[in-house]
Amino acid sequence: MADQTSKAESAVIGIYDTHELADQAVKELQHAGFDMKKLSIIGKGYHSEEQPIGYYTTGKKMEVWGGIGASWGALWGGFWGLLMGAGFFMIPGVGPVLAAGPLVGLVVGALEGGVVVGGLSALGAALFNIGVPKDRIVRYESAIKADKFVLIVHGSDDDVARAKKIIDQAHATESSIYSAS
Repeated sequence: MADQTSKAESAVIGIYDTHELADQAVKELQHAGFDMKKLSIIGKGYHSEEQPIGYYTTGKKMEVWGGIGASWGALWGGFWGLLMGAGFFMIPGVGPVLAAGPLVGLVVGALEGGVVVGGLSALGAALFNIGVPKDRIVRYESAIKADKFVLIVHGSDDDVARAKKIIDQAHATESSIYSAS
């Protein structure tokens, strides 16, 4: 008989000041052999007076139409090519947010199920579900609102500890480990 116990995954979350630093961290994690399907990234991703009109993904890359800077499209297009799942959300109090990776499913689940924990946004509820305490959720939402990028590596305790070292070496302004258990 197979073991029926489920092991809760942990997550390490790092904040990056620029998309270049976040992109470099993703590349370093990929080079270290991390499963890109276990990485999530969240950010606004644009620094232009012009605003995008729309976004879509073909599964391997994201496309943007409307007035948008080339660096923005290259950044998110690269993430979309590496990470699994993508979404664009209007988060009250944070604004328009792009996300890629497993966290997208948690945000969508919170939106579809109306599962909002203690007045948290859908993004906050998703972070709460991976073990982030409410006071830290405010920190991550504030970082996103300030045009920073939040990188999350989901996995076993050992994988997360190893990822934290890489995230810290890749110049995260801060990083923390959480467990949903």
